[in-house]
Amino acid sequence: MPVKSPVLVDLKFTPEAIAAALKTAFADRGSINLADPANKGADLSQVDYALLWKPEADLFQRAPNLKVIFSGGAGVDSMLNIPGLPDIPIVRFVDRSLTVRMTEWVVLQCLMHLRDVFGHFRHQRKRVWGHLPAPEAREVTVGVMGLGILGLDAAAKLKVMGFNVIGWSRQKKHIDGMETFDASELDAFLARTDILVGLLPLTPETTGLYNGSLFSRLRRGGALGKPVFINAGRGKSQVQADIVSAIETGVLGGASLDVFDVEPLPMDDPLWGLENVVITPHDAAVSEEHSLMRHIEEQIARFERGEPLQYLVDRSRGY
Repeated sequence: MPVKSPVLVDLKFTPEAIAAALKTAFADRGSINLADPANKGADLSQVDYALLWKPEADLFQRAPNLKVIFSGGAGVDSMLNIPGLPDIPIVRFVDRSLTVRMTEWVVLQCLMHLRDVFGHFRHQRKRVWGHLPAPEAREVTVGVMGLGILGLDAAAKLKVMGFNVIGWSRQKKHIDGMETFDASELDAFLARTDILVGLLPLTPETTGLYNGSLFSRLRRGGALGKPVFINAGRGKSQVQADIVSAIETGVLGGASLDVFDVEPLPMDDPLWGLENVVITPHDAAVSEEHSLMRHIEEQIARFERGEPLQYLVDRSRGY
């Protein structure tokens, strides 16, 4: 029986977390963990598979014979821009737990804005016993931008909570029970939207998409009075200065942001000080190490049996 190639692992989790996950992963072939200083000069020429998240620029020169690259997260935009990226299959991470965690975060943010939790916090700090009437979820339209696995799950759970949900994607998608819009119908989609949820991948077309012009086209005067922006997709899809301006001028009534152009968010960024804005440190849906390893093992097994890989990245689309 031929010796199986080890899996190259280059992730940005803590070294301790990676080491713990690798104790039980890839038992039949082993791994090369680049977070381990002992592997700094390891020979990577015989490696067939690599599990990566924001790898070093020279990695593909050091591992010239890769057959498949596995992304350590749902997104692949950071990887696609690396010079020398080989023309081999790239598989993104899709996992039930990651999807559920993202949906929990999105639903939480929508409910917080629906019930004006920020207003209640202000009253609490001032010891004010003041009622803040809120609309029902059915009176509010949530527009989800990005109808992949994450977007569809979030949309389904938001509908269970009673929200009216519509969806937007670059190309038309027909989804039972949900009205959808495509790129040519963006204005119509925005005009219907009270809460905008961004779950789009980062591509040249989505870079800077969430800007002042887009915010001004969201519905005003609906059940919430002012529209709300929620983004857990990619930080470079939003223009942060425009978010600040839109909040300060009342174009937006609030925002919830899990992703940012620069991470960690600089301490002097004005977003920190804005009321009605939730900031979370890109942890809405963190990849769980053991689930990630199981995903890679399953895909390698498929590949070596001659079966099609799942969740392949379409480089022409960028996701």
